[in-house]
Amino acid sequence: MSTETTASVSTHILDTSIGRPAEGVAISLSARAGLNGEWAALGGSATDADGRCKDLPALPEGTTHVRLDFETETYFEKKQAEAQQDAPRVRDSGAFFPEVTITFAVNPGEHYHVPLLLNPFGYSVYRGS
Repeated sequence: MSTETTASVSTHILDTSIGRPAEGVAISLSARAGLNGEWAALGGSATDADGRCKDLPALPEGTTHVRLDFETETYFEKKQAEAQQDAPRVRDSGAFFPEVTITFAVNPGEHYHVPLLLNPFGYSVYRGS
């Protein structure tokens, strides 16, 4: 939840290769104050069955930049293992991008919803509502 002096962040992931939410993707949240500030790890969570991460840590006052780290390799390895139970191996790797890092600027008092559209060989991100 944002306040007058802090911003807030939420995210969700859609696996566009299957047209479904990506469940169980670990996400880490970091923040810094100022362009040259040190990154502070704030903690993390994982996506739920709807692909949403509803319990990211609050941002500290003075945050100007946020970094979300999505651990995608484990998610795709699990998906690949599930698919191969009934089918021969299709690919050598679970994901071309083993992790996705998104860094963005924030302003106090605003909420930032940052959806990740993900597939094994690409991704897209945008500021949602």
